[in-house]
This record gives sequence, C-alpha cells and structure tokens, in this order.
Amino acid sequence: MKSNIDKSLVEFVVEQIKEIGDISYKYMFGGCSIYYKNKVVALICGNSLYIRPTESGRSFIKDVDEESPYPGAKLHFLIKDKIDDKEWLSELVLITAKDLPEPKNKKKSI
Repeated sequence: MKSNIDKSLVEFVVEQIKEIGDISYKYMFGGCSIYYKNKVVALICGNSLYIRPTESGRSFIKDVDEESPYPGAKLHFLIKDKIDDKEWLSELVLITAKDLPEPKNKKKSI
C-alpha cells in the first residue's frame, strides 16, 4: 500500500461515518482498512479514500472514478468530492457493506 498515510484523513472519515455504528479501523501495511460490521468497506492509502467496488455502490455513485489503492490491488472507487458529505458517505458505506460477503471465520491454530 502507499506509505505515509494521512492519519488525520482516517480520523475525518471515521468521524463522518460513525453515526451508522459498528465502525472500526486498523492500520496495516502502510495503509488503513475501515470496517463496518467486521467487513472491510474502505481503504485509506496515502491521502486518498478508496471504497470497495460493488454494483450497488457503482449505481449509487453514478460517475465512478476507479483507481488501484496500491500496486497489485484491484480497482476501487476513489472518493474525492463527496468525502465531506457525511450522509452520502455513510449511505455509500451501508450500500457497499450490504453487497459484500460475510467475513470468513478465522480458524484458531492449535
């Protein structure tokens, strides 16, 4: 992932969407994953917000800007102009999470 993550962006995005509840985040590999109900719905790499691509998300956004958040990654929806719109961003997270599969239960190693 792109290094030099903008931690203030992480805090801003989490603040924008926290009212939907069950939001968490984890820093790893030079970026940050944002979770809703244990599903990774977004990544923050460098100073950019990327939403995991779904068909419902694409329909909601309409004019989608896609970019890879880090070398070798699949294309994600790059969110720029609407990042300040709390209601829009929260709705996009809910729509995205609804389309994503449930997280797999990790088996504990013995």
